[in-house]
Amino acid sequence: MANFVLVPGACLGAWAWEDTALALRKQGHTALPLTLTGLAEQAGLGGPQTDLNTHIEDITAFVEHDDLRDVTLVAHSYAAAPVTGAAGRLGDRLARVVYVDGAPFAEGMSMMDLIPPQAAERLREQVAASGDGWRLSFETVLGLSSSTDGLDADRLDVLRARATPQPFGTYTQPLTGPVEPGADVDRVLIACHDFTRLLDAGLPMLAYLSRSPWRRFDLPTGHWPMVSAPVELADLLGKAVS
Repeated sequence: MANFVLVPGACLGAWAWEDTALALRKQGHTALPLTLTGLAEQAGLGGPQTDLNTHIEDITAFVEHDDLRDVTLVAHSYAAAPVTGAAGRLGDRLARVVYVDGAPFAEGMSMMDLIPPQAAERLREQVAASGDGWRLSFETVLGLSSSTDGLDADRLDVLRARATPQPFGTYTQPLTGPVEPGADVDRVLIACHDFTRLLDAGLPMLAYLSRSPWRRFDLPTGHWPMVSAPVELADLLGKAVS
């Protein structure tokens, strides 16, 4: 049985993983959802100083404080950035890293590098005008062309109601090393509609994800599978560690 540490994407907290975590526990696994600083029940701890390093430290401290071993670290979307940083720091505690609709970050890369320049400039303007200079709204994240496939009106309402603004420093700060996990760490990708389209388009920068040591699983749903298909996501996670 595996020890899952589940890290949510932008604007979300541990609450987003509740149904997937429950399904994993029914399979006999340990499933530990994590809320990052500045989000959900940790919103009051966030501020202009909250950045990518903060979230990397959140993840590494969570694993080390609980003395977790044989960890399967799961990143959804934005969490690919801090999980990449944490994976390079956790040493032999880490057994596996799983990216859900996302991919590892290269050293020196930031979330803003993934956004076209004009859209990135609009993002900065919105944060400055309506986010006190450091809060990125969920509606803005939702508008970045992420697929809502599989989310009915009720589930989308839940996302909107429970999401909290993302500390913008986590998007603007580049990732610093180390970023490479150990050579024996298992590497898994779960691609939903957004990422499946990118992979199937044959983009050279993503070609490595289709080669060993990577293992790919496709999940036919939108960008928030822990909400739109939580049990199916748990099934794939269980398959990835079997």
